[in-house]
Amino acid sequence: MSERISREELVKIYKVEITFFDELVNSGLLNVQTENETRYLMYEDLAYFERFANWYYDLEINLPGLEVIHEMLKKMNDLRQKNRELMNKLSAINDKYEDG
Repeated sequence: MSERISREELVKIYKVEITFFDELVNSGLLNVQTENETRYLMYEDLAYFERFANWYYDLEINLPGLEVIHEMLKKMNDLRQKNRELMNKLSAINDKYEDG
């Protein structure tokens, strides 16, 4: 089974409000597993939680702002990946014509 941390442990460790965690889940920014009425965050998603908590508490970015920033970063990463793929294809085409 993958490593995970309960909502209660998480808010205690990071000193955040439980409602903040719940709002992240309800807005779709975090995915959780529920077992015996306890919500768990997978360790692989912990970096997202930390980022959201930093933006929210340190930079005072509200929940809609977190959603916008998160979506923009996802789109940027998608575009970066597509750009890499296109550059690889272009490089292969150039190599083909240079060799031919």
